[in-house]
Amino acid sequence: MSNTQVGPAGALSRVRSWLPTTVDRRVRIIAWASFACQVLLIGTGGAVRLTGSGLGCPTWPRCTADSFVSTPEMGIHGVIEFGNRLLTFVLTIVVILAFLAVIRMRAVRRDLFLLTLVQGLGIPFQAALGGITVLTGLNPYIVGAHFVVSIFLVALTTVLLWRVHRGPRGSHAATPRGYARLVHAAAGVVGVTVVVGILTTGSGPHAGDAATPRNGLDPAVMDHVHSWPAYATLVLTLAIVAWTLRAGLPRRFPLLLLGVELVQIAVGITQARTGLPPILVGSHMVLSALLVGAMTAVVLSLRNEQAPDEIDAPVAVEDARV
Repeated sequence: MSNTQVGPAGALSRVRSWLPTTVDRRVRIIAWASFACQVLLIGTGGAVRLTGSGLGCPTWPRCTADSFVSTPEMGIHGVIEFGNRLLTFVLTIVVILAFLAVIRMRAVRRDLFLLTLVQGLGIPFQAALGGITVLTGLNPYIVGAHFVVSIFLVALTTVLLWRVHRGPRGSHAATPRGYARLVHAAAGVVGVTVVVGILTTGSGPHAGDAATPRNGLDPAVMDHVHSWPAYATLVLTLAIVAWTLRAGLPRRFPLLLLGVELVQIAVGITQARTGLPPILVGSHMVLSALLVGAMTAVVLSLRNEQAPDEIDAPVAVEDARV
């Protein structure tokens, strides 16, 4: 008689045996998918607002009182808003896969376990906040809070990517103290830039629906106020890059950060001078996510990675780098 397990217990055992016990190619692919979905969600959320589709599905969690999906009568706005909601389900699947991918490593790679757990908890929170956004008629401050959570999740998945590729956080600084202070100052200014950018967008014309009120701030003034921390970020980043090159520190991520900033500033100036065309505003939003991701990577580079003999052998990270 065969000893092979059958039924639910056997199926569960086979699933468990498939789950990774080391940070392998599957884990890295899922981590990249998590990051990509978070950035893509910001892009589709921007498309909802920029096409005036914020109330394309006028209620939540259903799209209409009688349907979870958009109907032909709702037109393109319903399709766009429902598509954004549908992406949340795709992201949910990816987040569940990310959690399962590290579940067997939780004892020795607690960092990965906690990162995927927090990301998973962020999904229902983000969905509920999106529902409140619809039910409050696209209140600009609620919309802004929704974007803040999305940006936080971009930073979180950047950390996940870093830890998947480079191992657990080391216990020693990898850069001079002054350099680390400069990087942290730049990260703080990036945070201010994002918040002021949210307020600027909340004062502008792209509300998500023609009848939606704005936050009451003067958009022309806010454009100038938003530029101040943006240029301060650029100056600090130039200082970071100069220090990096002079001291022979790893330069990949500082240069990436500088590149994203230069593109974002160019897009920001162009959109301000051309009447805020939706395509440029949407690009600016996605670039904000990439800026936060690049800044997070620079901050993470301030600490060394654990040496191979400091990582428990059953979950040793393969020799891979971002």
